Amino acid sequence: MKLKNRIQLLGVSTILVGGFVFAQMYFHDKNSKEIREIAFELASEWKEKLGLTPEQTKKLEATIIEYTIHKNEIINSNRSQKFIIRDLKITQQKEYKKLRKFLTSAQFTAYVGVNKKISNELMDA
Repeated sequence: MKLKNRIQLLGVSTILVGGFVFAQMYFHDKNSKEIREIAFELASEWKEKLGLTPEQTKKLEATIIEYTIHKNEIINSNRSQKFIIRDLKITQQKEYKKLRKFLTSAQFTAYVGVNKKISNELMDA
């Protein structure tokens, strides 16, 4: 895999991780409230950008929590970069598959497009 592709994959993963830089917070009950609050804020922003229904917003919030935790576990593992990138890619594919179940085609396309745009802007910076 080319370095640029690796950087893009990590960029997208980082974006989706959003404000969840403290992955270990999830594993402590006292901090799980903070993670839910951050996921709520992210889902609310996407609700505005994509015109989500309340049900879609709840599902997106749960998906953000689920996959952010999983991605952080992968990123924080002691494995080689090759395996981390591979697992992040697989996780991203699973996340997109789940998102497609409750987002419309247009919403999903916009969601992916915004993430790619942010990723590209981060790489250009």
